[in-house]
Amino acid sequence: MNQLKQIHAYTFRNGIDHTKQLIVSLLQIPNIPYARKLFDFIPKPTVFLYNKLIQAYASYGPHHQCFHLYTQMCFQGCSLNEHSFTFLFSACASLSSHQQGQMLHTHFIKSGFGCDIFALTSLVDMYAKLGLLALARIQFDEMIKKDVPTWNSMIAGYARCGELEGALELFRSMPARNVTSWTAMISGYAQNGQYGNALSMFLMMEEETEIRPNEVTLASVLPACANLGALEVGERIESYARENRYIKNMYVSNALLEMYARCGRIDKAWGVFEEIGGRKNLCSWNSMIMGLAVHGRGSEAIELFYKMLREGVVPDNVTFVGVLLACTHGGMVEEGQHFFESMERDFSIAPKLEHYGCMVDMLGRAGELREAHDLILGMPMKPDSVVWGTLLGACSFHGHVELAEKAAEALFELEPWNPGNYVILSNIYATAGQWDGVARLRKLMKGGRITKAAGYSFIEEGGYIHKFIVEDKSHSRSDEIYALLDEISAKMKLHGNVNDSDSEIISACLME
Repeated sequence: MNQLKQIHAYTFRNGIDHTKQLIVSLLQIPNIPYARKLFDFIPKPTVFLYNKLIQAYASYGPHHQCFHLYTQMCFQGCSLNEHSFTFLFSACASLSSHQQGQMLHTHFIKSGFGCDIFALTSLVDMYAKLGLLALARIQFDEMIKKDVPTWNSMIAGYARCGELEGALELFRSMPARNVTSWTAMISGYAQNGQYGNALSMFLMMEEETEIRPNEVTLASVLPACANLGALEVGERIESYARENRYIKNMYVSNALLEMYARCGRIDKAWGVFEEIGGRKNLCSWNSMIMGLAVHGRGSEAIELFYKMLREGVVPDNVTFVGVLLACTHGGMVEEGQHFFESMERDFSIAPKLEHYGCMVDMLGRAGELREAHDLILGMPMKPDSVVWGTLLGACSFHGHVELAEKAAEALFELEPWNPGNYVILSNIYATAGQWDGVARLRKLMKGGRITKAAGYSFIEEGGYIHKFIVEDKSHSRSDEIYALLDEISAKMKLHGNVNDSDSEIISACLME
């Protein structure tokens, strides 16, 4: 940078015009403000320099500067070329400006660049990122020639809007795919809560192609591993990340940290947290606090929160969800109330629905059911099914029929289709010996044709996730599975009961 300033001073003193080269060099650093000052001294900049500056603002911001330059170009009579539109479409997507995008599209067509594949791909990408999938699809279908980035833009647009069937249909139709194509599908599934599909897509990518995952792929699939408890796959991904030096990427490190925390490997999560070191961001702190909190290490979570404050990191609403969960699982009601009250008072963070949910859970576990109910009634927003369901669960644990009925009444209105609420209230009635209540609920369920869906479980084996329900025989090796379970059951019966040697018996059966 100092060398460039010296060159600028030298050329200025000696009347040599190297402004164009200086601007290009400054934008490569990038030092956009300095480049803009030099640019503004040029009476009539070329389209090349306009494009360079627009590209820089489109990449680094502020994005609205792209349109100031666009207006200046039009005012000065500097004709835009296809590259100008490519960068402007990108900036428009970042600004989420529908009106500006459509105006640019009109100008683009009038300028006669409708055959440039790069500009057209940028146009498809803009409409897709703006959520205007119908317009994006029209442009996509009208393109005579499409390259892989064109397909990727459309697939990512569908995935971003939750239209995963459309994304998959396009993905399967692609003549060729790259790592971005696979990552778009994996990310789309993960972001829409279809973690099993995200993981399956990642495993398919590994097995069926020679395409190697990049850091974005890893950061996209690790949350799926976290939500599925796919620890073996997660550990394999960590090894791959370390081999390819992707572990230095903050998104990968944070996703790995969360994966270990969610899978119960707090020791490994802590190891990743410490390895991040001085690069820790708020996401790193939040994941570690949350991991400690949900695994019963509330005191450590609170201690880490205070350490975070001492290091000058400002908490957000996610941080306080972790802190309140730590108090909930640790039975620290007074501390939890203190943190809840401090959110707005000390940090100007208005409690959200999830914070009230944590407080209801905390009070409910402590048997303070009346206080939990009063808190729900005093909430500044309408309580959702999670909040009422938390109270109903607490009433079930403590056998409080009156408040259980109030919670259930709210739940029947919010989610009449959910059989779980009827079953929990029915069990509360049965425990209290109120059989007329049980009969009334059964009649309600039959009248509303509400049936309880079969519960299912996941198990990870050999890097694959298997889903099963009670007495499930859909697995290709179900005969072997049941034979082994029968053998385990028989050996346990020989010992008369379940005792400390059970794990040894099961291990012996598996070894055989």
